[in-house]
Parts: sequence; structure tokens; C-alpha cells
Amino acid sequence: MMKASYFLYFLLFILVVSCAKKEQENIRQTSGKINTISVLIDDQLWNGEIGDSIRNKFASAVIGLPEEEPLFTINQYPVKLLEGYATNSRAILVIKKGVKTQFEIKRNQYATPQNVFHISGTTAEEIVLLLEKHSPEIIQRIEGGEIAESQRIFSKSASTHSIIKKLFQVGLQVPSDFELVMRKPNFIWLKHNNNGGSSSLLVYQFPLSIIKATAISSSIRTMRDSVGKYIQGTEPNTHMISETGYTPYFFKTKIDNRLAYETRGTWQLQNDYMSGPYINYTIIDSVQKRVIVLEGFCYSPSKEKRDTMHELDAIMQSVQLLKNTTFTPHKK
Repeated sequence: MMKASYFLYFLLFILVVSCAKKEQENIRQTSGKINTISVLIDDQLWNGEIGDSIRNKFASAVIGLPEEEPLFTINQYPVKLLEGYATNSRAILVIKKGVKTQFEIKRNQYATPQNVFHISGTTAEEIVLLLEKHSPEIIQRIEGGEIAESQRIFSKSASTHSIIKKLFQVGLQVPSDFELVMRKPNFIWLKHNNNGGSSSLLVYQFPLSIIKATAISSSIRTMRDSVGKYIQGTEPNTHMISETGYTPYFFKTKIDNRLAYETRGTWQLQNDYMSGPYINYTIIDSVQKRVIVLEGFCYSPSKEKRDTMHELDAIMQSVQLLKNTTFTPHKK
């Protein structure tokens, strides 16, 4: 009798595991363009103050770009379309008027990887208040998901660039279409040419002493402009500098679980008209008493730049500082 019970438990275990495996296999994969969200909301609410609030928060201008571009591209659908292609998005915002007021986040509700944000309220005012309260968290989650998706896409053709690893003892997943343009002591420039422009990655390092605690942002600018001499235009006496008429955005952050400083601004060529956006991560490596700097910038005068800069950001956020490094001071 006991043996029969064990046998039944074993069969039940096999059945549960098989069903779970089959369910896992049947989960759909999300799709859609980078930095796009689906908003499921009835037209009446979309065309009123709730829709205005959504657009103001999720289609606000991306910081650090020379021209205004929306944070996310928004596709709006009526709530009744909460099925089929409308549920394939990585980020879905579901807005309803209901009998209770609530905010809820569901992971992989219809596909994977996915974040579905449910907001409901008995009045438009309650919904707007929930959007006001939770939009920073929603934006942070969506941005993190889009960075992860970009890293997944380019990881298929990316590898830890051997020159970066050798020179800086740093792992960085760089897509194969980026080519080495220049190598100097403690400086590397990688570039990808595309239709109508290019995108570039810089990796360089300085002694930690260059960072002045009372003037961190200006210290970073000093580093940027000192290596900018390597980025030259086609005309004589033209090289990259920080744009003087534009105050960059500056944040304290973490990269690879290390203290870092994020700067977003605009570069220009001195004595020339070329310019574009950049993102700079200055990472504090206190063990080796150095700073590792990752910078992505693009030149794309006739194209939107949001998604190009997003890709560069995703590449830089893949960085890993390797252990047992030895830092050679920057040679002037």
C-alpha cells in the first residue's frame, strides 16, 4: 500500500513538472521597437486630463539631446483590445475607471520579458494622482527593461573587446559592427558608421587624484576636453570639446556596483559646426586609485538620436571591472 502511494506521488510530481515545463515553453516572447510602450485606455479618458498626464510624463523630452525627442513612443489602444498584438509589448500601461483605486505591477503577465502596470480609480482625479505618484517608478522599470532588451539583442553579435580587456582590465560587451579607430596610452576609440552619421564609444582612464571632491563635474569636463584632442574633424584645428553654451545634466549613480557619475550633454567641434549628444560615465575604482571613463556620442545631423544614444548607453552599462588589475598612470 505504501509503495503504491509513493508511486502515485511520483506520477503526480512528473505531471506537475511536465505541465510547468509546457506552460513555460508556451509563454510568448515580447516584441516591438525599443522605447515603445502600449497604453490601454478608452478614448474618452485618453482625450482628457488622464491622457494629458500620461503624455506629459511618458512622452516628455529626453534630457541631453540637442533636439526635443519623446522619452517613449506611445501606442494607445482601447482597453477592450487587451489581447493579441496589444499584449506583446514589453511595457504595458492599463488605465481604467473602476470601483476601487489601486496601482499594481505584474511581471510577464502576457509575454516575457514584460512589465504590465495597472492603474484604476473611481474618478479621473484619483487616476491622475496615482500617475503622479508612481510615474518615476514606472519610468525606471521601463528604462531598465529596455536597456536589458538592447543588451540581449546586441549580445548575439557582441563580445568582450580584447583590446579594452587588455588595456583596461575591463569587460565590455561591444557589438561587432564597432571598429577600432584609435588606440593611445590609456585611451581607445571605437566607431560604427551608419547611413547619415556615426556612433562612437570612448574608453579611457586617469588617476583618481584628478577628481576634485569640491568640483567633480568640472573635473569630468577637464578629462573630456583633454582627450577631445584625439577626436578631430576634417578641417584643420578642429577637435571635440564640451559645448560651452549648454549646461550638462549631472547625476551620481552606480555602474557595476561602483560609485559613478553620469553626465549627459552636447559636444561640438571647436572651429567647426559639427555637434551632437554624449553620455559619460565616470566610474570610481578606489582599489586601483583610478577612474575608468566610458563615453558614447553620436553624429547624426539629419536623424533622431534617442535610440542611438540608448544603444550606446546599453553597451556602457554592460561594463565589468575585472579583478587583479594594475593601473598604469596616464601619460601626458
